This record gives sequence, structure tokens and C-alpha cells, in this order.
Amino acid sequence: MSTTMNQLSYGGLVMTMNNPQIRRIVQDLRSAYVPTKAYRKLEQNFQMLLDQRRADLAEGITSSVRGIVLIGQSGSGKSTAIRELVKQNRALIASNPEEEVCEFIGLQVPSPATMKFVGAATLNALGYPYSGSQSGPVVWDMVKRQLELRRTLFLHLDEAQDLARYQTDKERQAVVNTLKFLMENSQWPVGLVLTGMPDLKNIVNQDAQLARRLYPIEIDRLHDLRHAKSVVDLVKGYTRRAGIAISDELKSESFARRLMHAADYEFGLLAELTVQSITEAITSAGITVALQIKHFAEVFHARSAAIDGLNPFIAEDFTRIRARDVLGGVSV
Repeated sequence: MSTTMNQLSYGGLVMTMNNPQIRRIVQDLRSAYVPTKAYRKLEQNFQMLLDQRRADLAEGITSSVRGIVLIGQSGSGKSTAIRELVKQNRALIASNPEEEVCEFIGLQVPSPATMKFVGAATLNALGYPYSGSQSGPVVWDMVKRQLELRRTLFLHLDEAQDLARYQTDKERQAVVNTLKFLMENSQWPVGLVLTGMPDLKNIVNQDAQLARRLYPIEIDRLHDLRHAKSVVDLVKGYTRRAGIAISDELKSESFARRLMHAADYEFGLLAELTVQSITEAITSAGITVALQIKHFAEVFHARSAAIDGLNPFIAEDFTRIRARDVLGGVSV
């Protein structure tokens, strides 16, 4: 739910956060995290795996381990959930790649996602720069050795659906075999945390043994009826955290449905839109402002350049709008 913008241009205004109080509020909002049902399941499974591995290490036991697969659409909040998981467990698990011991290593699957390139990217994430010409199996032997030397307990691969994109059945099976071997390594097994789009299911389900070793978690899309009240409560919670008022127009479930549609029914995008709209409000009018629907409309326009008729916070028939389209679009 974070944004990297320090200077924004909404509604023709250039807004800077030179005011220390406003800057602190915005930074606090960007760092806030709202736990979801999927996140709580992720945290529970991760803690179970960590506790089991810690107990095995204490007893000198080496056994195969399990992992987690977290699936959701773009904007659902997968990457943010993993960052929050690592943050909340930083007292229990070493996660600084610059330290000698790094128990949690994360990287984004590179493109092209051949096993050799993924192995080289993993070595780089482990602080072992690699640019050689060895074959994929040799590279992964090096990866396994480095994982043991760094005492790595978990390897996180983001955008893991790309591991099987544009690959033959034989190549996909090689991917699956490599993933399994990391968890079954008799010398130093490593728990996998795979995050990706729904296509990632195809990799996991290609091999029953791999599927059995991964706890599956899927981030559900928002529903305009089931989640309307929760969305209103979320926006209220953010305004309370920012210390600003909220207009009555944002307390209705009809507004919540507009916000969900603007976020394409993905929780991560919805939270990001809310934080950016509060940022727009306080940087343009100060902390005495009341958050209004116009602030959401201005943020949506800045993100998409959509005209008013294609802005879900302005258009009457907003459900026809394709919210992810730049410059606006309507469904036919």
C-alpha cells in the first residue's frame, strides 16, 4: 500500500511535503499495514514453519521442509504482505543480505526466467556475484552451497509464475524438480516462499509432491456487497491515523463500491488509493481538511489521465469503466 511519490501533481497543483508535520503523517500512512485474512494465514503458516525448523536445528535434525505459495492478482498486496511478514519477524529471523548469516533471502524472478538466470539472480541476492558460463545444474549446485553457508532458512521468489512462462513441459518439470530439491536437500533444506499471479498454480499443480509441500494461500478479490462496510471502516481508520476529518459522503457504502471498482477490487490498490488521496488532501489544504470524494477523483485522474466521464469517483455509470486503463476505458 506504499507509494514512492514525494512530489505529486493532482488537479493542476504541485504539492510538496516540505512541512515536517505533513511529511511525518504521510510517511506514517505509507508504512501502515492493515492485516487481512490472507495475511493472518500467511503469518500463521510462516511461524509454524519457522518454529519447526528452529526445533530441528536445536536437535541437530535435518529433514525435508515445507513452504508457502501466496497467489493473487496484480495489486492484491502480495509483495507488501511479504515485506510486512519479514518486518514483523525481524527479531526472530536474520533478513539483512549484507550480514554473514541471512536466514530469509528474497528476490524477483528475472526475465527471461530460465533456471540458469534464476540461479544467477539467487547467487547475487546471496551476495555472491555470478556472471559465469556454467550450466544451470552447476549454478544451482552453487546456490545450494551458498544457502547453506549463509544459514538461509527461507528463499522467497516473487513473480514466480514467470518460472514457467514460455517454457516447454520438460523445462517446467526441470523448474519443479529444482524447487523440490531445495526443500528436500539432505544437507541444508530451504523452505520456499513463492508469490505470484494465478498462473503460478500451474507450476505448483504440475507435480503432486511439490503441491503437497506448499501451504497454499490465495488473496481473494474484494466484493462490492460483502466488503462495502469494511472498506468504509478502512478509510475511516486511515483518516483517524492521519488525524483529519472525513466527509459524510465517504461514509456510505455507495462510495465504498466506487472505491473498490477504482481499485479493480484488489485490496492492495485500494489501500494505495486511500493513502494517496489523504496525501492529496493534506498537502493541498493542510491537516484541517476533511477528506472528500474529490480527492479520490483527483488521484485517479493523476494515475490514469481519465476524463470525468471515465472517472469512477465522478461518472454516474462507473461500473462500465475499466479502472486499470491509462487514459480511461469502458467495457463493452
